[in-house]
Formats: sequence, structure tokens, C-alpha cells
Amino acid sequence: MKGPIRKILVYVDGTEQSITAAQYAIVLCRAIDAELFALYVVDTRSLSDLLKAHIFVAAEQEEYRRDLDADAERYLNHIKTLARQKGLAMETVSSNGTVYQEIKSKIKINLLLFWPWKKELPVQRKELTS
Repeated sequence: MKGPIRKILVYVDGTEQSITAAQYAIVLCRAIDAELFALYVVDTRSLSDLLKAHIFVAAEQEEYRRDLDADAERYLNHIKTLARQKGLAMETVSSNGTVYQEIKSKIKINLLLFWPWKKELPVQRKELTS
């Protein structure tokens, strides 16, 4: 019988700390028999802000977004490989948007794991609960 935590989402942004959080999530999911999902969000709001501030022209913005999409695929595949090595099947999701909206909308989860790698987290607690 499964416990109260059945679905765990780990937020991945490509930093070493987020990969470490994913490794912890893999071990935790195996221990409690939970499903694991990994989410990488390409923050299109920030890309739009760079365009509006004339830091990017439209062609540069699109090229940078494609590079970020490729990064997302690479990091999510790496995490999926780590999970497979531990005998855990998992689902990966790459998304475009703002981090907090994507976390709220993608998967109905019981536990969110991410590594507080910065003083300012990409997600404000009040944004997740509103």
C-alpha cells in the first residue's frame, strides 16, 4: 500500500544543485514507492523582458530559446538515465512559461523538491499556494 506521498516533482534548472535534488528525489521515490516527475521550465517571461529592454532582437531571442530548449532536453535525459540506473521509471516534462505557473499547472503532486541554490528562489511560496 502506498503512503500519502504518491507523486513527487523535482524542479530542474541545470545547476549542480538541482541535479543533486533530483538524485535525492530518485532515492526518496524508490524508498516510498512514489512516482517521480522532473520539470524544466524555459522562462519565456524573462526572454520577453530581454527583448523589450532591447538586449535581444527577435532573432536572438528565438535562437537563445532554442538553446535553452536543448539544455532542458539534455538535463532531463540525464536525470532519466540516473533514475533508470536505480531501477526507477519516471516522467520528464519540459515547458515554456514562468516557473511558478508551470509548477502549478503541469502535474498534480504531493511533494515538490527543489534545491534553494540562491537567496531568491525562482518560486515564491505565496505564488504556489494562491
